Amino acid sequence: MNPFNKTLVLFFAVLALFASIPLQSAEADLLREIKDREEIDQLLWRYTRALDSFDPDAYVATYTEDGSFGAVKGHEALHAMMVDFRNGRELQAAEGNPPAPMFHATENSWTEFVTPDHVRHHAYWVTYFGANGSDSPARIVAVGRSVDNIVRVNDQWLIRSRNVTPAENEWILNCVMV
Repeated sequence: MNPFNKTLVLFFAVLALFASIPLQSAEADLLREIKDREEIDQLLWRYTRALDSFDPDAYVATYTEDGSFGAVKGHEALHAMMVDFRNGRELQAAEGNPPAPMFHATENSWTEFVTPDHVRHHAYWVTYFGANGSDSPARIVAVGRSVDNIVRVNDQWLIRSRNVTPAENEWILNCVMV
């Protein structure tokens, strides 16, 4: 092969290598986003289980240090909120009126990537009380919409803020199904 052809082959080989770099980068970005979405889903599952089981430590572990649920801000305040909820239920049970189990569900959710380390999670939510004896069937107790800001901190996704009554959510329904 003459020197010109060798140079031409080398040129096209280098060109082909550089042409594949954006594709590899795009594929890497897509794989990272898929992984991030799975981690965010796991975070929101841990959040919901902590909420429904009234576990203050597990609940706080899903938030950033300065995280907030509505006006309740910071780990200490979030922990106290969950302890108050749990204590209220324990008192109700001690008075002979055990509370029904509580379940939260998220529906029609969408995770919007604001930056690679910040997402906005949009969802509709429903709160159910499970059956609590033959005269207390399972029921829907509240529904609404939420917008949550979730951020990556030290390679871990955490909730920065949960807003279960965003401004455009004036129609929120708080109802008891009979």
